[in-house]
Amino acid sequence: MNLQEITPAMRIADVERDTGIGKDTLRVWERRYDFPRPDRDALGERVYSADQIDRLRIIRRLLDKGMRPSKVLPLDLPALQQLLDKHSGPLHSPARHAICLSLVKLLRMHRSRELRESLNRILVQDGLQKFITDTIVPINGIIGDYWIRGELSVPEEHLYTEQVQNVIRHAIHSHAPGESAPRILFTTFPDEEHCLGILMVEAMCVAAGAHCTSLGTRIPLSDISKYASDGRYDVVALSFSAAYPSRTVTKDLTQFRELLPAKIAIWAGGGALNQKRIKLPNTTILTNIEGVPALVAHWRTGA
Repeated sequence: MNLQEITPAMRIADVERDTGIGKDTLRVWERRYDFPRPDRDALGERVYSADQIDRLRIIRRLLDKGMRPSKVLPLDLPALQQLLDKHSGPLHSPARHAICLSLVKLLRMHRSRELRESLNRILVQDGLQKFITDTIVPINGIIGDYWIRGELSVPEEHLYTEQVQNVIRHAIHSHAPGESAPRILFTTFPDEEHCLGILMVEAMCVAAGAHCTSLGTRIPLSDISKYASDGRYDVVALSFSAAYPSRTVTKDLTQFRELLPAKIAIWAGGGALNQKRIKLPNTTILTNIEGVPALVAHWRTGA
């Protein structure tokens, strides 16, 4: 599928929402790297072509994989796609990668029941934490790469998310309620509508025996703070996907840290925080989900 055939031109606000790259960042790249190079509409607003949007989507994916803007911004679309292919290899063993690819194949064949049953079999076999780290994390990466290349439709991506969320939620509810500290509150800010990331973190903490409560997504900051304080929670865990407005994530997190009682810790992670240097009191930025069990254990020994 040719992405240029289906991607319309966009204004800068639309590009920000589509790619997760902030307006300020786009303007800086325009000055510093001469890319992107938007046209102007009748009102003088920046308008980005389909080709530039496709390049920006892949660039964001490569940045999430740890590459620097200076290395990827000068590249054209074929070179970016080649680089993405190079950096999209197996994160785990070849056998595990093959299992993940077989699950993606079921998704693309619209065999949703078989996909759900396969996910549940792996979950029973591996346990909740390993299921998240060794199956869901790599599949998410594969799905993201397919999406960037235009090889996955919107309904297929939504079907995947729905199936995985249902499996994880059922696994969380099947666990005996954790009564051990820390008491953790899971939620997202109003501009974050994606819940898979925070659900995965909750699953890791549930498996570690922590006392976990989920408020769902898109909760006002003041409400989160009040609920955490009234409920005497030890930690508020937050997720910021790559779709979260990049230009505001630091400001939003800083504002929330000021609202939240100092004794309540913040654990935050997700694509929007990649390459962000955020240092706030009693706040931990998670760089990968594999570190969650150690974070729970560290809290217990340091509490």
